[in-house]
Amino acid sequence: MAGVTPRILRPEHPAPRPIAGLVDEFDLQVDADLDGVEVTGITIDSSDVQPGDIFAALPGAHRHGAEFAAAALERGAVAVVTDPAGAAMLDTDVPVIVVDEPRAALGEIAAWVYRTDEQPPKLFGITGTNGKTSTAFMLEGLLADLGFVTGLSTTAERHVGDLVVTSKLTTPEASELHALLARMREAGVRAAVLEVSAQALERHRIDGVVFDVVAFTNLSHDHLDDYGSMDAYFDVKLELFTPDRAERGVVCVDTDWGVKVAERSRIPVTTVTSDPDRSADWHVDIWEETAVSTSFTLTGIDGGAIEVQIPFIGRHMAVDAAIAILMLVEDGFEIEGVAEVIDRGMRATLPGRIERVSGDGGPSVFVDYGHSPDAFAQTLQALRRVTEGRLVMLFGADGDRDTTKRAEMGRIAAELADAVVVTDFNPRTEDAASIRAQVLEGARAAAGDKPVIESSPEEDAIRAALALVGPGDTVLWAGPGDADYRDVAGRREPFVARDEARLALHEAGWN
Repeated sequence: MAGVTPRILRPEHPAPRPIAGLVDEFDLQVDADLDGVEVTGITIDSSDVQPGDIFAALPGAHRHGAEFAAAALERGAVAVVTDPAGAAMLDTDVPVIVVDEPRAALGEIAAWVYRTDEQPPKLFGITGTNGKTSTAFMLEGLLADLGFVTGLSTTAERHVGDLVVTSKLTTPEASELHALLARMREAGVRAAVLEVSAQALERHRIDGVVFDVVAFTNLSHDHLDDYGSMDAYFDVKLELFTPDRAERGVVCVDTDWGVKVAERSRIPVTTVTSDPDRSADWHVDIWEETAVSTSFTLTGIDGGAIEVQIPFIGRHMAVDAAIAILMLVEDGFEIEGVAEVIDRGMRATLPGRIERVSGDGGPSVFVDYGHSPDAFAQTLQALRRVTEGRLVMLFGADGDRDTTKRAEMGRIAAELADAVVVTDFNPRTEDAASIRAQVLEGARAAAGDKPVIESSPEEDAIRAALALVGPGDTVLWAGPGDADYRDVAGRREPFVARDEARLALHEAGWN
């Protein structure tokens, strides 16, 4: 089971390396005696330092990491890597390695420290606004069914074989990522799947990693607080499709952004679409959708085809499954062999992705991690096709994140659901009522005569949503997914939406 609090996974038996070798390898600047100094790890978090670590003191938006060097040294750090400004703040006898851009150098240094370029596992990377996690989980499941010991790093969880821990970031910092890869190698992992966020590409978190196969799912409105425009957001994602990052790729061309990735990719790619009017190497033809599964045919331009049934709801899930299948094909697996594995039964759990938390005989209640307008649209459309009665949407917008999408989230919910309940979702340091007001503005402008309800906190909101439904109806609680906390006033407190929904169902008399 996933841990309640995030943990940084490191190799349990790190091999010491002389720091003089690091300095020589990268022609680094250091004015200190390096004789006898050996390193076993590297971290940017002073509270995570273990004896033998290099402490990477990075410049931050508000404070410099060098301010925490003393604490890192007390915990056993044997060297510091930082920039000239950080070096000027230090007064220590341990080696101080000075580089102009320590964040840009972190990946290569971490790869050297943990030797992650030595006998790496097969590496698969997935980027896009939505669908990364579901594609990653399905791909890891297929790899496990094909006989591989697997690793995984997603927004939801990190896996090393059977070990599962909760994630902190979609893509961990470079020092943590290489520690994770070293732990995977130690555990005999032969294939690993990683989500790759735009921030990971921009902030050098995957430096020192070369993927065997990467994939692009889609691009939609999100993170514009960071990038300012969709074009800028796209340019960052496109970087994954370069020879320094990957060898081959799979691109979904359901959107024009996908077409642009395929056109501008600097590595060989294969394309896939669920749109019969678009040109692609592979087509997804969905022929059955039920409340528990989706069935489709995946057909190649050479006429070869396989029929697939997945235990998940929605056309977008079928596309994600097709991407996972084609990533294996691009890595050299026979598609018929992959189809045989799927026929024996695909893993039926994607944490927090259209996850049903209700029993039989009453309304269907689903929790989902999606928190962007496009994710709302895809999930609501999927549930509409398998809902006999009313469809109620419960959600909030997260604080300290892209404010430009809030009204649009409200509009999509009001247009596609029969009723909307707006609540809170990780307001962080923002005023929760102000966030709700922005969402409500978009929802009420599009709702017409449909009910739009404001309810806070979330415990009250799920009960308000259940008061609107009965047997044959559906409630979608979007945002929290399978998270085990909520972030209020900058402080994380325990909260599990799945558990709260089940409790509310029980109180309402439903199984």
